[in-house]
Amino acid sequence: MELSELLARIVGWLRAGYPQGVPDTDYLPLLAVLARRLSEDEVRQVAAELVLLGALPADRADVGVIITKLTDEMPRAADLDRVRAQLRAGGWAIDDSWPEPLQ
Repeated sequence: MELSELLARIVGWLRAGYPQGVPDTDYLPLLAVLARRLSEDEVRQVAAELVLLGALPADRADVGVIITKLTDEMPRAADLDRVRAQLRAGGWAIDDSWPEPLQ
């Protein structure tokens, strides 16, 4: 999907939900909904980078640094948890101080 098509879909979605414009109180919830999420390929890429660097057992800080380098954004807890699950599924060690994801 091209960026212009994606932006057109987002603008269309916003206009449908807010035909009179976005109220001031709704900006923060909207930003949370529209926040960037790592794709499945990016999750695998982060896990592969950890393996390549020998940064195992991995901890949250290691994963967060790689996500930040990849996206130029601070990592989201959900993305950290997804990378953790990817590493576990691949049989890679996880640092004991890394807590289980909140359900």
